[in-house]
Amino acid sequence: MTTPAELKQQILALTREYSRQVHGSFRPAADPERTPWQEGSTIPYAGRVFAEDEVAAAVSTTLDFWLTLGSEGAAMESELAAFMGVRHSLLVNSGSSANLVAISALTSAKLPEARRLRPGDEVITVAAGFPTTVAPIVQVGAVPVFIDADPITGNARCDQLEAAYSPGKTKAVMMAHALGNPFDLAATLAFCRKYDLWLVEDNCDALGCSYSMPRELAESLGLTDNSPGLDEGPDRVVRWTGTWGDISTQSFYPPHHLTMGEGGAVNIVRDQKLKVIAESFRDWGRDCWCPSGIDNTCNKRFGWQLGELPAGYDHKYTYSHLGFNLKPLDPQAAIGRVQLRRLPEFIEARKRNWDTLRRGLAGHENVLEFALPTHATAWDAQRGFSWDSSGCRSECSWFGFKLAVKPEASFNRTELAQELDRHQIGNRMLFGGNLLRQPAFVQLRRDRPEALRVVGEMEGSDEIMTSTLFLGTYPGLTDAMLAREIEVIRAFVIR
Repeated sequence: MTTPAELKQQILALTREYSRQVHGSFRPAADPERTPWQEGSTIPYAGRVFAEDEVAAAVSTTLDFWLTLGSEGAAMESELAAFMGVRHSLLVNSGSSANLVAISALTSAKLPEARRLRPGDEVITVAAGFPTTVAPIVQVGAVPVFIDADPITGNARCDQLEAAYSPGKTKAVMMAHALGNPFDLAATLAFCRKYDLWLVEDNCDALGCSYSMPRELAESLGLTDNSPGLDEGPDRVVRWTGTWGDISTQSFYPPHHLTMGEGGAVNIVRDQKLKVIAESFRDWGRDCWCPSGIDNTCNKRFGWQLGELPAGYDHKYTYSHLGFNLKPLDPQAAIGRVQLRRLPEFIEARKRNWDTLRRGLAGHENVLEFALPTHATAWDAQRGFSWDSSGCRSECSWFGFKLAVKPEASFNRTELAQELDRHQIGNRMLFGGNLLRQPAFVQLRRDRPEALRVVGEMEGSDEIMTSTLFLGTYPGLTDAMLAREIEVIRAFVIR
């Protein structure tokens, strides 16, 4: 008679064979078993990249039928934290939920009163980007203060931070690393240290990007003691994005650097207290920190007295925050663990694909404006990037290949996007463009003018909105697909 263990192995063997036969077009571009791209087929801007290991992992844990977050989730959280070099990572059901948990954590009454984010307090953010970087600020009752974006990097104009600061009201800065390009962390960290502000890094598009600065500068910012680092030398400090601030977020939606289908994470960089608070907001707002299915981790389950509850009230049903239920499922975490092992090769593939597109479109700088990493001043095919005098550097694992149509071109951004669509080449705007012009924020200003504040004219964000799009850099793009993209764009711009 076949035992359950033997039967499971048979199922998983068949699962792997099924995946090999059915999902060949989703394998990494460099995989020799990848189904070749056929000319005339769609070239997505992003998508799932996986093989039979991910499918087998999902089926294996589903057969065990512990569906809510469990052992696979705990392992994924531990492995992600180890990869990044942060204190803790908490899995959630999306990157948007991660942003909501991160900003909610800063509202906790368990934090020092002077630093706690209260209704009406302000959080500095950037106008160009994805709406769920900003929406949680409004949703917790705080006021987003918008600064402009640089059309070349796509990131915040950090020279506007001082103008955005309001004594006694500004409590945090929350911004994204746009399209896998780190924002100016040196300037932002110096600003946050000066005024004792929280820094929340939206790292959803930037897993695997790094930023470095001279060690002397890092020491002046208090960033060298017990801090996660990469290949640090005697003169430089190098760290992943998502590890410089107090708390950061990840998205594992299919277009991102790794996928769980849906999913995300909140990274607690240093402060253990923030982990307990963020976990509470993720898990209904409860005070108890026991994992699902586990009781009495604190050994005093019936020994607490909190709020106005009677002494000894069950700690598992004691709530210190107005929280949510934002956990993913364990099968998703099983997929994520396999994806995490692929992450180094995915990071390098994104860098190569960006470089291939940039080299292929060189010579069209008269009509196209190309992105530069933060602190880069120029690019050429022989020497790569030139850098400014700050001593800081960005190493991008690009989420996308950003380009803009210059005013002097004989065509505009929409016409280029339509041409790409006609050839089934996936392209996207830089998300919401200038968010202040989105219907939701226009209505918010009409209904409650005091609900947000704007610094300056947002000229850069408007330029991004009107002239910019991006192509994919994801690791499923083959050389033939990239060559086709280059061919179509070159033919269009020289017509």
